[in-house]
Amino acid sequence: MTPPDSLADVLTRSLADAIALLFPVSCAGCDEPDVSLCDVCRGALAPAVARDRLASGLEVWSGLAFEGVAARVIRALKEDGRTGLARPLAVPLRAALVEAASAVGVVDAVVPVPTSRAAYRRRGFRVVDLVARRSGVRAERLLVPARSTADQRGLGIDARRANVGGSMRARDTDARRALVVDDVVTTGATLDEAARALRAAGVEVAGGVCVARTPRHARATS
Repeated sequence: MTPPDSLADVLTRSLADAIALLFPVSCAGCDEPDVSLCDVCRGALAPAVARDRLASGLEVWSGLAFEGVAARVIRALKEDGRTGLARPLAVPLRAALVEAASAVGVVDAVVPVPTSRAAYRRRGFRVVDLVARRSGVRAERLLVPARSTADQRGLGIDARRANVGGSMRARDTDARRALVVDDVVTTGATLDEAARALRAAGVEVAGGVCVARTPRHARATS
């Protein structure tokens, strides 16, 4: 005979049911109900590290392709504020960081691309910093916004570079060699601007690392 549920079990289930009713959740990758990320979609985030070279010559390591499940999950984190998704996205980021570190050798700092003031006010958190922390990496916020920029979505290559050009500055630092981290690399304009700002402060930029890379890009695969 099955023992009766304890009062704590009943209350826990009731609370979970109430939360599910008030705040229904679905898989960020496929919309399966009652789960934040299903096993199939979690498997689709398994690292597939790619190494690319931007037109500027900066080498970039990315953990995933920004398409399908990966694109949906990253958008859910960035646009819907589903911060719990930072942990599964940290797995491909860490894989890319490990490969980058193996290729470039010792660095003094892992530096996230800064979040714009408008994006931080809208979200309440910094996407790149959060995923980096979940990956177990101590990211150093050496870069800060120097001016406002427009949303990069929908802009072409030249417009993206003009939009972010001169938009960052580096704090005073003792670091001499760094990796720059971003969430998604498209044309590489943001990473190039981050590298420029760090170099202006006397920091050598060994490469860039991203969670994902878009299939459509302006860079030569190395």
